[in-house]
Amino acid sequence: MEICGKREWELLEKIGFTRIAGSPEEEKAAQILKEECDKIGVPAIIEPFEIEQGIVEEAKLEILEPFRQEYPVTGYQCAENTPEEGLVADFVYVENGDDVSLRDVQGKIVLVNGFMRVPLFRKLMKAGVAGIVTMEGELRDKREETDLSTRKLRRTLRTFGNVPMVHTRVADAMDLVRKGACKARLVLQGRTEERTSHNVVATVLGTERPQEILSFGAHYDSVAFSTGVYDNGAGSVINMEVLRYFAEHPPKRTLKFMWYGSEEIGLEGSWAYVKAHKEELSDHLLMINVDVAGPVLGADRIAATAEEKLATYLDYFVKIHGFAAETKQGIYSSDSIPFADSGVPAVNFTRFGAQGAAYIHNRFDTLEFLSAQALEKTTRLVLAFSQEMANAAVLPVERKIPQNMVEEVEKYLYKKELSEAAEEK
Repeated sequence: MEICGKREWELLEKIGFTRIAGSPEEEKAAQILKEECDKIGVPAIIEPFEIEQGIVEEAKLEILEPFRQEYPVTGYQCAENTPEEGLVADFVYVENGDDVSLRDVQGKIVLVNGFMRVPLFRKLMKAGVAGIVTMEGELRDKREETDLSTRKLRRTLRTFGNVPMVHTRVADAMDLVRKGACKARLVLQGRTEERTSHNVVATVLGTERPQEILSFGAHYDSVAFSTGVYDNGAGSVINMEVLRYFAEHPPKRTLKFMWYGSEEIGLEGSWAYVKAHKEELSDHLLMINVDVAGPVLGADRIAATAEEKLATYLDYFVKIHGFAAETKQGIYSSDSIPFADSGVPAVNFTRFGAQGAAYIHNRFDTLEFLSAQALEKTTRLVLAFSQEMANAAVLPVERKIPQNMVEEVEKYLYKKELSEAAEEK
């Protein structure tokens, strides 16, 4: 069977609609992927799992002094509600949240640069802030072409505390700082509910070593406002094409192909799979993940969350086989993380767009910047490596995560900070 970018493109068009975690559209995409597996002759199963979904009913930011003006904001899902009439407090811009800026912010609403990460949020909670405003975008953005992200205060952050939070455009943030905003009213009303997301799983049984499992992963959900074809419909169709090949050319080892839901809200699908299949996981020897692919202008990259010698092998591999790809030992922020945290080595394949040539997490993640030829290029790379691993006389990859990668994974998951927070409680 020949790899066919045109066929990948047609499937990408089928799933190229907004697929938010736990939504009917996400489930529709899961069914499309299952049906495609069934057509190939490898029946897939759909594994449901529960996720926490925040519903924001009202979000407002109004500056009261030294001028009065309301600014457009989105509310953080799962953040603490204000009183119905809102929270009125002094307002201050604390930039990156250094110690000097945070010396006198108790009870105040603070504006910070960019998005929220654990170290900053932890400092803000310790400083006793009453509310938080984050920002995104660029000053050159046109309002009519720019959607405000729907942000979520994830469980990891809520370990350290909870306050009302809203999100605004960087242009509006600059306006209120320039005008010297010093008192504000913040309104946030919302609720949480459980929703069901889904993983799609298809298995090709090994002919000689069925007890040895290699898994292929790609998330198929998207963020709001985005068709998510670059991130990560492309990875989903690449994995489907690789499945199609192995369905016609049965490998020595068992291959599990998985399409994860709810990656965009915290790798929820891959975490759910790892937790639900703990016993089976000991047979997983390698995880191969594809996340972002397809841009016409860009470059292929491979990150091995494994022993250094696998990264070295990959560097040799791409040169021997004539693939243009950057290789390194390292982690990648995607569904390989739960596997690596469970001791399963992972190889992450990506094709990042050149600067300004591809877009994620916004309305510009569309087909016009991608091509069937670029999809096919990355697919051939993934398949070539997969063929060698699936059919190796002896799998050369040790089922272990070296200490330097363990540390990187733990840093990514903020395990130290979470442990300290637990001790403080």
